[in-house]
Amino acid sequence: MYVHQNFPAQFGHIAHHLVQKMGWKCSFLSETQGGTVGGIEKIQYKLQGGATKQNHFCSRTFENTVWHCDAAYNALKKRSDVRPDLIVGHSGFGSTLFLRELFPEVPVINFFEYYYKPHDLESDMDFRRDLGWQVPEVKYLRSYCRNAMILLDLQNCQLGYTPTHFQASKFPTEFQPKLRRVFDGVDRSVYHGFNEELRPPASQRQDRTVCGIQVPADYRIISYCSRGFESMRGFDIFMRSVKLITQRYEKVKVIIVGTDRIAYGGDEHYLNGYKSFKDWTLAREQPMDLSNVAFVGRQDPRELARLLAMSDLHIYLTVPFVLSWSMMDALSCGATVLASNTAPVREMIRDGENGLLADFFNPEEFAEKALKVLENPDEFRPLGRAAEQMIIEKYSLDAVLPQMLEMYEEATRMDTGVRKPEPIPSEPAIPPPPALPMVTGQANLSRQQPSQQQQVQPPPPIAARVTPVNKRSPFRG
Repeated sequence: MYVHQNFPAQFGHIAHHLVQKMGWKCSFLSETQGGTVGGIEKIQYKLQGGATKQNHFCSRTFENTVWHCDAAYNALKKRSDVRPDLIVGHSGFGSTLFLRELFPEVPVINFFEYYYKPHDLESDMDFRRDLGWQVPEVKYLRSYCRNAMILLDLQNCQLGYTPTHFQASKFPTEFQPKLRRVFDGVDRSVYHGFNEELRPPASQRQDRTVCGIQVPADYRIISYCSRGFESMRGFDIFMRSVKLITQRYEKVKVIIVGTDRIAYGGDEHYLNGYKSFKDWTLAREQPMDLSNVAFVGRQDPRELARLLAMSDLHIYLTVPFVLSWSMMDALSCGATVLASNTAPVREMIRDGENGLLADFFNPEEFAEKALKVLENPDEFRPLGRAAEQMIIEKYSLDAVLPQMLEMYEEATRMDTGVRKPEPIPSEPAIPPPPALPMVTGQANLSRQQPSQQQQVQPPPPIAARVTPVNKRSPFRG
């Protein structure tokens, strides 16, 4: 049974593979609508509360996660027919914690995405000093508390895993023995290079259309993809680089996938009246020619894969934080990826071997490297091919599934150390007093009081039930 606030999230493609290819039975507990999708039973849980202004600012994240625990517990308490052999859940929402009470002997594996460390050497909170934004002290204080549910999950689970070594390095040393390094798995049935058919040599190209954008034969394509447009994913650095690129190379289409929102960070507090970080960024870069820049919104995964497999260059930036799926998908589609030289990226891209790296804070370097690719994309195809091969061998679903299943099997062999308690027996009935002696004849009829010799002795007192010392912990209530 998979547990995540959303569906399919990190688990949907794995569950689908297990159901369709291996005949496993998988259920998925989430906030999304219940039903059956691809053989996966979806069970919905509904929140009944959450943090309010009355909660301390630093404890609101924990308050919200407890409500997720509560909702998940109540949803499955009604489903006595659901008896999982293994529970796999995302730790960030804490949704698996209370399930130990329903399924005490069922092993739990948690997916751990990030552990917050303010003022770390590579802290996501301190990285964007170039913006001049002052982070309020209370947000640093909150970051310590944001790990509360994560720590409870680390204690409660049998095993945990993180997608990258960078993410694993953030977690406390004492919990490292519990953590495995297993990537989510790129679905190669969707994200692949199409055998270079969508990206032929530049001299052989024809007019094409992708994500609703018409691209002339002699135009190059730059792609960018992010859930939201925000400083943590370097959207402002990207747009400044695009400004430089389009000034120097006219025949290029820049296709930007994503929504005009802030998914990570607190950019909304620094926008000086602009409704979004995108608007704030574009205002800073004016004047800027956007005639060849297209914001295409969210895209179906298969159309996104077509774009990535058609791109001459894919640009990606991130502060030291969780690595985006989009970069791995671009590598899997054989794109030449130009990315920020930050720790999570360096784990995947070796500059000049399977991609290109540039200083996060240097849009000029991004532009210079991008222009070299645009001027001669065929020269850089070996990088894209090497990137796709790396994904096939190390990070595709086929590559990571054996590691995933080995971890699942390891967990099922582990004892949770908890047993379902036996029902508490009812108190034994108090035995009745012994029957009075029978009195016959006239004495019985006159109901006279018995003589002193005949008086009935009262029943012996019932012995008090004293719990032996040290047989029961005083903390068990």
